[in-house]
Amino acid sequence: MSQLLDTVAAAFRPEGALSAAEPAFRPREGQTQMALAVAQAIEDSAVLVVQAGTGVGKTYAYLVPALYSGQRVLLSTATKALQDQLFARDLPRLVHGLGLPLRMARLKGRSAYLCLERLERVRQGRTAPQDPQVLRQVADVERWAQTTSTGDLAEMVALDERSAVVPLVTSTKDNCLGSDCPHWQTCHVNQARQQALEADVVVINHHLLFADLDVRDSGVAQLLPSTGVVVVDEAHQLNDTGVQFAGEALSSQQLIGYARDALRITQEHARGMADWLVLCATLEQAVRELRLQAGQIPVGGRRPWQAVTPQGLDAQLWRAALVRLGQSLRALLKSLVVMEAMAADLQRLYERGSELLARLARFAAAADEDSVRWLEVGRQHLRMLESPLSIARIMQERLLQRSSDELMEIDSAQRNAHERKSWIFTSATLGSDAQLSWFAEPCGLRGARVLTVDSPFDYPNHAALYVPQTFAAAGSAGHSEQTAQLVLDAAQCIGGRTLVLTTTLRALHAISEALRAALGLFADLDVLVQGEAPKLALVERFTAAGAVHSQRGAILVASATFWEGVDLPGDVLQLVVIDKLPFPPPDDPLVEARSRRLESVGRTAFHDYMLPEAAMALKQGAGRLIRSETDRGVLVVCDPRLLNKGYGAELIAALPPMRMLSNAQEFEAALAQLTQRPEQLE
Repeated sequence: MSQLLDTVAAAFRPEGALSAAEPAFRPREGQTQMALAVAQAIEDSAVLVVQAGTGVGKTYAYLVPALYSGQRVLLSTATKALQDQLFARDLPRLVHGLGLPLRMARLKGRSAYLCLERLERVRQGRTAPQDPQVLRQVADVERWAQTTSTGDLAEMVALDERSAVVPLVTSTKDNCLGSDCPHWQTCHVNQARQQALEADVVVINHHLLFADLDVRDSGVAQLLPSTGVVVVDEAHQLNDTGVQFAGEALSSQQLIGYARDALRITQEHARGMADWLVLCATLEQAVRELRLQAGQIPVGGRRPWQAVTPQGLDAQLWRAALVRLGQSLRALLKSLVVMEAMAADLQRLYERGSELLARLARFAAAADEDSVRWLEVGRQHLRMLESPLSIARIMQERLLQRSSDELMEIDSAQRNAHERKSWIFTSATLGSDAQLSWFAEPCGLRGARVLTVDSPFDYPNHAALYVPQTFAAAGSAGHSEQTAQLVLDAAQCIGGRTLVLTTTLRALHAISEALRAALGLFADLDVLVQGEAPKLALVERFTAAGAVHSQRGAILVASATFWEGVDLPGDVLQLVVIDKLPFPPPDDPLVEARSRRLESVGRTAFHDYMLPEAAMALKQGAGRLIRSETDRGVLVVCDPRLLNKGYGAELIAALPPMRMLSNAQEFEAALAQLTQRPEQLE
């Protein structure tokens, strides 16, 4: 063993450093196995993919060897919330407990930080909102700005990140004044980046990792070359995040925002030198005309866009609207170009408009062969998007900075370890086969080292799976009503403590409305619904309802983001109900394009793409149920296909090894057991 492996192994022993640092620490074989694999990957400057089941303790399993390595460490998480948890709780506790003199920093995208210049513009009335509620929130930001040292808006717990205030007091790459800003020296973004450059351990998120692949603006450009160890936690989200940021996007909000900024800036620096009001109003009108040509909002809000024109639209009218938009933007730029040297604001405005025009020209031409394009349509706005089908090439060439041939030879003894960095990718959900192909293949990591560490939880005794057989077919008219009735009966039996995960917003509304209609206003159960309050507030209310002395229980009906990242240990959550198997929507443009690609090379879209996607999503949803060694609960999947179809066995195999409940009587008995205290079950 090397010195690093010896140190890591010793730390995880019963009398080791972790026991001294964490009084509650108990050695776990899987955690130690993962920690040693991470340590070996660091020693070899290798790429390691680790699937660590719930309860393994993967955070400490990668942190301990990374911190002991003596190299600069970059940690990337899936969301800003997980980033904050890692930086504020896990890292400080471990660094202090191990007695390591390490400097830590957290780096987010610029939209997470207060922009002093933008706040001053609001204060001076140049961008002041008219809405009284928004003005009150601006006043809150003003007061907080006097005391904050970081400028991180996450410090304002009461400020919803969707608030209209956020874009008013934060900057973007487009409107940042750069070194010409009078607040450049005290800029919170600059200070955060400088702290990151000086730190030994830096915590970022996947969005920042991919936000600018040419790394002109993300701040990661300077960090990556000097980093020895990169850990990507919650890596199952990496492909979707990378695809989102690796492509091109152009929205009506961007164009209208540009027109309004152009009017304000030209009135300030070039008043009377052109008819700016007409030029900017013409641009806004052209944007609105393009939205009108996009027609009614399609199912899912997306229109596939395989050819030059989005599906279902008149080619001539769409093309004419695009041309008018391009002409109006070009006319504005033509007036700007002769006076951009008059002020830095005008120069930046011209450069920003030129970039928007280039992006518009890209969407006026046919899409690249290896990409997928679609149109997102809302009530008032639209968004044009084009993305690669996978991030394999981007990962290899721009992040890992190695070719495919090199990746296949990552254990070569001739490679100088100091010229390579170690990459650790980990999550509880990365694949169901030995190679973890669901994650590794689209991320370009075929040939990397792979390790699967199973959960230490006693699933057969603590968790059960029930699939009702006499049930309406998934997607049929009566399916949501029947699901709501099952949820109602079960939740009343156990006093709430129920999470309903739906695969569509339509099902979410149908099930929640049916539950509320059945319960009425004076029932002992509250129905909490995603979208009616911020996610954190809903989770807090659900947790409070599940407390021992709570007078009212709760049913939480949710979709999308609640399928993962929700941690409700103990008796707070005892029943998880999934309305139907979470297959990707076949009419989604990205799903369609990936399916066509597989079919073109002789593979089967259903078995090679749809089924693995459903298996991983189902595993994520099921993972909400058992979060600690003493948790007990039941998972219900209201979709008979899980037992009736041949592919059901593959989906069940992806789930934790729960015992199967074969009929309604066994289900009712399992629910009755959940109402008993653990000592009553012995």
